[in-house]
Amino acid sequence: MLNTFDILETIRMIQDECLDIRTITMGISLLDCIDPDMDKACRKVYDKITHKAENLVKTGEQIEKEYGIPIVNKRISVTPAAMLAAACPGQSPVKLALALQKAADTCGVNFLGGYSALVHKGFSAGDQALIESIPEALSLTNNVCASVNVGSTRSGINMDAVALMGKVVLDAAKATADRQCIGSAKLVVFCNAVEDNPFMAGAFHGVGEPDCEIHVGVSGPGVVRAAIEKYPGSSIDELADVIKKTAFKITRMGQLVGARASEMLHLPFGIVDLSLAPTPAVGDSVAHILEGMGLECCGTHGTTAALALLNDAVKKGGVMASSNVGGLSGAFIPVSEDAGMIDAARNGTLCLEKLEAMTAVCSVGLDMIVVPGDVTAETISAIIADEAAIGMVNNKTTAVRLIPAIGKKEGDTLEFGGLLGSGPVMPVNRKSPAKFIARGGRIPAPMHSIKN
Repeated sequence: MLNTFDILETIRMIQDECLDIRTITMGISLLDCIDPDMDKACRKVYDKITHKAENLVKTGEQIEKEYGIPIVNKRISVTPAAMLAAACPGQSPVKLALALQKAADTCGVNFLGGYSALVHKGFSAGDQALIESIPEALSLTNNVCASVNVGSTRSGINMDAVALMGKVVLDAAKATADRQCIGSAKLVVFCNAVEDNPFMAGAFHGVGEPDCEIHVGVSGPGVVRAAIEKYPGSSIDELADVIKKTAFKITRMGQLVGARASEMLHLPFGIVDLSLAPTPAVGDSVAHILEGMGLECCGTHGTTAALALLNDAVKKGGVMASSNVGGLSGAFIPVSEDAGMIDAARNGTLCLEKLEAMTAVCSVGLDMIVVPGDVTAETISAIIADEAAIGMVNNKTTAVRLIPAIGKKEGDTLEFGGLLGSGPVMPVNRKSPAKFIARGGRIPAPMHSIKN
């Protein structure tokens, strides 16, 4: 039961510490929309999404008023679109992207994820056509997000897909160069992608999920930072306990909202994803949490250890607050979306190599990182391969969301606005990995993948 102190504490977290429900995401299966006629499939997709999500935005707004809790985004995730494209050989998958955008517009959601393909062990029907269409699809849509899973601990890394994705990321940036290269900001390359992730741009509705369900993503970096600052003299293990207790409180709010949304929409409650997803707003930064632990600046020596502590404590606290914790749940480190990360990148303390080390212990990976516009596709592919290797070997989800800043160089800035923030162009290693990437094939799964 909530007492007066709990209620007042939550109000303070919302008003002063940037606590929010980052997203209510409705996952919708499109498997029953598959049709060999692409136009018919698109009509089925539009009809199903607009029927299922008809009241999603209205419900979110009603819960906001009912509980006084800000719900920043209302989103939809769908079955990987490559599965629908497989039934329509020779027909452009871009039509599906346009149907998804039309449905997003009708429902009034902020983002719709699932223009996706799962190719960690190889390409099946529809996969390659959809992947090659991603730059055009993202340039013609505003709210549609794409993702491709190129590796897993069980299967290894599909290096042919990695090579292709380097070109796709670069082409997506070029296709939207007049819009701050936003196409690449809506594209994620995964290793060990999860099926119930409510966060964009990597959300999709996995085939193991029910026909339709509700996920909630909670975010509260400011709350954790404020809690840490109350214990300046605490030991590391005492600090971990503070973070766990704080994560418990944050997740409990997500559980409340998720259960209410499930009840109002008459849908199963999927998961609560407790991810410390930052924003450019002052006081809502994961980097500032790490600095609150005692680091002079995020990116200095000790950053990876501090992030490991934070990520582990968040997961442990969240798991105790809800039986439905899932998704990614932990700490995100997107550079352009985090005021502290932006400052650290601009002053040179935070570099790409340090970010890569940090991804071994965070929730996702190299996220919202702006690189020079003259970067080669092979270099992008090599960065993806490195990150996928960290995920594969450590049996965790890793991802890459790079934005080549076409026409810009190191020290320049891309301005995305909103939650996506702004990103300083970070330097990349200029030595070529082209011969390695050109080999193709598959990096075998690690020995510890054999568990049966």
